[in-house]
Amino acid sequence: MPRQPKVDVSAYFVVGPENTKGRDVASIIKEVVEAGFTCIQVRSKVASARELIQLTREAAEVIEASGRADEVTLLVDDRLDVVLAAREEGIKVDGIHVGQSDIPVDVCRKYLGEDAVIGLSTRTEQLFEYVKSENTDVIDYFGGGPLHETETKPDCGASASGEVITRSYDEIAELAKISPIPVVIGGGVKLHHVPELAKTGVDGFFVVSALSQAEKPKEEAEKFVSSWKANQPD
Repeated sequence: MPRQPKVDVSAYFVVGPENTKGRDVASIIKEVVEAGFTCIQVRSKVASARELIQLTREAAEVIEASGRADEVTLLVDDRLDVVLAAREEGIKVDGIHVGQSDIPVDVCRKYLGEDAVIGLSTRTEQLFEYVKSENTDVIDYFGGGPLHETETKPDCGASASGEVITRSYDEIAELAKISPIPVVIGGGVKLHHVPELAKTGVDGFFVVSALSQAEKPKEEAEKFVSSWKANQPD
């Protein structure tokens, strides 16, 4: 029997300073949270550890100010050191998301404790075999995709040979069916993809540039949330 999900990944936003066209990260997070998004991931490959800690602090503060701190999960991509340092400074950060080549999930669980949320990107190759066989005792959700190739993360879905493997809606539906834990799908997701994605039975979608580079992030985020809710399978 599947365990009760610890995190709502239905509307998941990934953001860092390199994605916002120079705009303030916290202000975009604020708009997205106000629009109803349920999960925020701070991700940057260019920010220093101290900059990431500050970004995490600002994200936590705007989530708290929204009155949705008990509903919105705040994660940091990859950087266990940043999560630990942020917690040491009293910042409410709920957990971490890691990829296949990042720090092992059992190490994350050891240092972050049982209450933390830990997400793991699925393998690009041998996807279905991996999801069926992976020990999910220490992770709370899978991040899968890409649905389409994306400039935000050009190596997303890259195989060992360098070929980018995208996923069809049928494959995503199969992934949702066999996974013992929630699955969130991203990679090139735009608003017009949400209805079909919702019908696959996955637990959510994640986006980056569709919101971080939108002229009006809150309005766009509201459209994503409304479309997701309106197209849930019966």
